Amino acid sequence: MIEVKSEHEIELMREAGRITGLALTAVGAAIRPGIATKTLDDIAREVISKHNAFPSFLGYNNFPAAICVCVNEQLIHGAPGKRVLREGDIVSVDCGAKFEGFNGDSSCTWPVGRVSGDALRLIEVTRRCFYLAAEQVRPGARLSEVSRAIQTHAEQNGYNVVRRWTGHGVGRNLHEDPEVPCFVSPGRGPKLLAGMTLAIEPMVCAGGGEVKYASDRSTVVTCDGKLCAHYEHTVLVTETGFEILTAREDDESWSICPTRGAREAKGGVP
Repeated sequence: MIEVKSEHEIELMREAGRITGLALTAVGAAIRPGIATKTLDDIAREVISKHNAFPSFLGYNNFPAAICVCVNEQLIHGAPGKRVLREGDIVSVDCGAKFEGFNGDSSCTWPVGRVSGDALRLIEVTRRCFYLAAEQVRPGARLSEVSRAIQTHAEQNGYNVVRRWTGHGVGRNLHEDPEVPCFVSPGRGPKLLAGMTLAIEPMVCAGGGEVKYASDRSTVVTCDGKLCAHYEHTVLVTETGFEILTAREDDESWSICPTRGAREAKGGVP
């Protein structure tokens, strides 16, 4: 069942989203060659705790950390540990914060030091897939319009989207209805209503879109070993369009678009 949030619940989700964004900002600022992924997890935990929230991922399906950290061909659900980031890697960090019973959920892929032009292009296309998808969010729109925007932009740039995993509703539970695919599935999907909250998360592969579990049975990786990128925000359907609840000041897409507010966007994709 798809939940429409009350005004009070939306305010709690705004705070959960703000804290999630602060944690990701701190993690992103620390990413460099030589840093251990466990250190990134420590940073996220400290920020979330400082703001009287709890890491949404910690203990979720027995996950042992506050963030998921995935490097290069790893897509989602990677547990941080002793691995050290190297020059030329790309790293995806997925983070969630739970505040007074409601969750924020967001992810971003960063370059580690100097990376190839191909890697930078993959990161940028994935990021833009999100904003093109978010532009479709408004009351009365069909969910398929969001999915189509992701798939179309990725494929126009020579990439493939992941079909095995999807975005999702988010709120009191980390994963709620509806599923938010990165591809157009049969049917037009549900109509969007003001008060719905969605985790829209393009997952884009430089090679084929097929993925599998790694040997740890948790981390999802590309079957062909090629690079992949992941970008996600928690989005509220407003009466007039959409609001990004996990918006970050360090996100390039906002700094290059000064006509937008820090949170609400009603038109114009960066």
